Amino acid sequence: MRIDQNELSGVLKRLKRAQGQLGGIIKMIEDGRDCTEIVTQMAAVSKALDRAGFAVIATGLKQCLTESPDGSVDTSALEKLFLSLA
Repeated sequence: MRIDQNELSGVLKRLKRAQGQLGGIIKMIEDGRDCTEIVTQMAAVSKALDRAGFAVIATGLKQCLTESPDGSVDTSALEKLFLSLA
């Protein structure tokens, strides 16, 4: 299943922000910054990635439910995707 790129603009913004945060974490480690600050930023990146993943799954689920002509949805595949983020 391919998801409409326009539907994922918010996800792209979130991922680009996480990419910048990850670069900041690398710099923090290279600069010898405090462990607490590094872990805090790592948690923020992790949460951003989780939210982006869930947004992709939610968008895909919505698209499957609204665009499936016969109403059939591969729920096991969607469940597998969802659980991969858990």
